[in-house]
Amino acid sequence: MNPEPVVGIAGATGLVGREMISLLLQREFPHSELRLFASADSQGEVIEAGSEEITVEELGDESFNGVDIVLFATSAALSEKFVPLASDAGAVSIDNSSHFRMHKDVPLIVPEVNAHALKSSDKVVANPNCSTVELVLLLDVIQKLSPMKRVVVTTFQSVSGAGQDALDELWNQTLAIFNQQDLIQKNFPQQIAFNCIPQIDTFLESGYTKEEQKIVNESRKILGLPKLSITATAVRVPVFHSHAESVNVELERELPLETLNSALASAPGIEFFPAFDIYPMQMTAAGGDSVQVGRVRRDLSVPHGLDVWIVSDNLRKGAALNAVQIAELYLKKFA
Repeated sequence: MNPEPVVGIAGATGLVGREMISLLLQREFPHSELRLFASADSQGEVIEAGSEEITVEELGDESFNGVDIVLFATSAALSEKFVPLASDAGAVSIDNSSHFRMHKDVPLIVPEVNAHALKSSDKVVANPNCSTVELVLLLDVIQKLSPMKRVVVTTFQSVSGAGQDALDELWNQTLAIFNQQDLIQKNFPQQIAFNCIPQIDTFLESGYTKEEQKIVNESRKILGLPKLSITATAVRVPVFHSHAESVNVELERELPLETLNSALASAPGIEFFPAFDIYPMQMTAAGGDSVQVGRVRRDLSVPHGLDVWIVSDNLRKGAALNAVQIAELYLKKFA
């Protein structure tokens, strides 16, 4: 791998793609050239990247010639089509969609948790679901201290996870309610303004949604715990940015809170809130790069239980930042 690679971003004009551009610059990611790809509708758009102005190219079959690393912020269908083309052109693909995450031969990486799983032969690397990323950072700290018996997670996911149109819908519905106008509903199965929707993605035969099953399957793969007992309920909430999660963990043996708190305070990627009455919120996490962890307490209903509250910016650590960190890891290990 070239230590100053040519970097491409597919889906560069979307919410995650724009965060990727910003983070590459903020973190001074070494690159000789940055190329931006999007749909035909965005072709020719000029995006400022620091002191540089970059013209967006239409994503096509020949886009990846001469590109070393491609960050994909595209749908699963587009990733399915274009990631193999990037591989054929010799590029390493870091894909933010769900398409490759559970492929047996594709590593699913959160650098703070399983950097060891990334190999030089990996030309396709999957970026996890945004809710999974923040969850496994917490669970990794816990499992190193005591084996986990069962995990129950409830997510409170912001509308930005559904894209710009979803953000606009929350804003427009809120205005409509205050102005006593009719609400327009397109992006969610129910009204999102002033409401919580216990459905993200479509339902499976089990009654779980695809989003909930992603959290279960991906967490097991990243942590290397294929038999971990874990269940999830995913809820869309009327918040613009950042996902919160209530996490209950039942352990196999006693874990002193002092030991856990000390480990959380020093864990990479985590910002720990030790006081019970000073806790992370979606407002405090928005725009930040850490997973904020607070309200750590014993679950008094079981012998070895914990309750924890976590929050993270879903567009940054949950998507764009984790992808950039994977690219940084790849350069560090193999350039």
